Amino acid sequence: MIDTLLSSIGHVFTLTHLLFMMIGIFVGLLVGIIPGLGGIAGMALLLPFLYGLDPGYALGMLMGMVAVIPTGDTFASVLMGIPGSSASQATVLDGFPLAKKGQAARALTSAFLSSLCGGVIGAIILTGFILVARPLVLAFSSAELFVLTLLGLTMVAVLSGKNLFKGTAACGLGLLVGAIGAAPATGEYRMNLDIDYLYDGVPLIVLGLGIFALPEIVELLLGRGSIAKNGNTDLGKGWSAGIKDVVKNKWLVARCAGIGSLIGTIPGLAGSVVDWITYGFAVKTAKDPSQFGKGDIRGVIAPESANNACACGAMVPTLLFGVPGSGTAAVFLGGLLLLGLEPGVSMITTNLDMTYTIIWSLALANILGAGLCLMLARPVAQLTRVPFAILAPAITVLILFAAYQASRSLGDWAALGMIGMIGVLFKSAGWSRPAFLIGFVLAPGAENYFYQSMQFHGAEAFLRPGVLIILGLILLAFFLPVIRKAIMRRRQTHEVVETAPSPEEDVLESRGFGGVDFLLLLMMGAAALWALYDVKDLMPLGKAFPTLAAFITLLSVIAVVFNGWRRGMIRVKQPAFKAVGAVLGFFVLIGVSALLGFVSTAVLFCLGFQLTIARKSPLFAGLFALGVAVFLLGMQAAMNLHYPTGLLDDVVLPMIPFL
Repeated sequence: MIDTLLSSIGHVFTLTHLLFMMIGIFVGLLVGIIPGLGGIAGMALLLPFLYGLDPGYALGMLMGMVAVIPTGDTFASVLMGIPGSSASQATVLDGFPLAKKGQAARALTSAFLSSLCGGVIGAIILTGFILVARPLVLAFSSAELFVLTLLGLTMVAVLSGKNLFKGTAACGLGLLVGAIGAAPATGEYRMNLDIDYLYDGVPLIVLGLGIFALPEIVELLLGRGSIAKNGNTDLGKGWSAGIKDVVKNKWLVARCAGIGSLIGTIPGLAGSVVDWITYGFAVKTAKDPSQFGKGDIRGVIAPESANNACACGAMVPTLLFGVPGSGTAAVFLGGLLLLGLEPGVSMITTNLDMTYTIIWSLALANILGAGLCLMLARPVAQLTRVPFAILAPAITVLILFAAYQASRSLGDWAALGMIGMIGVLFKSAGWSRPAFLIGFVLAPGAENYFYQSMQFHGAEAFLRPGVLIILGLILLAFFLPVIRKAIMRRRQTHEVVETAPSPEEDVLESRGFGGVDFLLLLMMGAAALWALYDVKDLMPLGKAFPTLAAFITLLSVIAVVFNGWRRGMIRVKQPAFKAVGAVLGFFVLIGVSALLGFVSTAVLFCLGFQLTIARKSPLFAGLFALGVAVFLLGMQAAMNLHYPTGLLDDVVLPMIPFL
């Protein structure tokens, strides 16, 4: 094992590995700056580039992104006053007030150094978990792995918001979408609507981009103006003060990193939970908590220390059990499968070198990422003032480019638009998109483990001691919302109460019901009923899992309606017409791309968008469109990619010499 550990360190410090890691770090920084995109969309963007790469180098690139996104999203939280991702919500409470006081440099320095320390501590703890958990993993059978996937699903659904049943409904819908295609036990095809594209199911890349990236871009575009809006991009002074703050609060950093690592190992407990837990811990343990919410540096250090450590902890269930510990880890799990690496026993036996490569890459990427963020703080602060209308066309083209690489079929784009529509509706109504994604990712593994359990052990599989223990944890998970509400009430008794939701807002979040809610419930109920009808004639093992997923969805829909009727629904407005219209415009772009060709359409789209929407000069618009064309054609030449061609591409592209 020591030889494997040392050889992994040597591999991490090779020039090629470091170059790929830096690519991941740069992409992660860019994704982290844009509010809302987060690690899920960023990882989905990188997945197409993994094909043909050496697994070690590919893992370095992925780990570079995983490490830096919790660090990079601090820019948006501190400078703009809006969370860069769900993992940086608590940072806003004290980071933005510090920026308004002219202490943005102090807040950013403290955040970056805390993230660095938390990431390194998390990597060390991850190493210990790998050593300790090895005999435990080897003792796990398919039955334990099946109920462990159920634990992950339960935790995500339970922790998805004020309304438990909306979370389980979203999770059930994700399970249904994940069950599209061939049944692993019988080979029978299910819920494919006789569409050739759906015979192999929906690709993870497409679903990740559609459910997360597309809705966020639509929202930012409709908001017009810059990303920063009224944010403060004057960093002020205090770089050295930030370093002193971290040194002064070193034990707070260590404890919050430990908490983040432990919480990260529990499937479904993502950064949106851990940052509030550690923030509350900092408030509770402070001798004078009166300045929290007004610009207390400890309110920045605590959540930032935990976020990067949580990302490391989330790798434990992902690598050892194939159960993603977070939404980002869910997409990372798909990346492992693309590289031919099977999570589970093989990651601590035959592929132990790859596991240590991941760990050391995480530690090194945290150090490099934090250093890069410190160097780029000033130029990045100015980038947030760029009108999003300028960035939107390039990001849209990049999403289309990434989605098409999933199966290189026009069906990728159609599925991207459909899932993007679901994502927009989910976001408008406040439904849990992570629950939907985790349900989708865990569906194939859960079904496989269920099939293997029944084949090897029969019904007795669910009477094994390990299975009973995990089932107990699942039951315990249902009590976590009550505990969480109690913690939130205690937190609201501190001086940060003015930043917490008002009682009226809390009631509206838990009991509010709008037109989008009604549409989603109707759609989910119809999907569940249709799934039951579609699989009714299949063999028992072929229809067991989709039937379970359909009942979870259907019962959750009924529970949402009943719960709303019992508690008294409050009519709320859920404006989604503009966002839905933007997605319909996206479908028009897809149709034009299929007719004229992707490269030509991308160039014309960027040119027209900059001239009409962003209102830039013809020279700027032309150079922007040229840059997009160079990127697409350069990627095509360098990686032997293929794009959809059409009437215009067939005429123009043959004229380009190097193609």
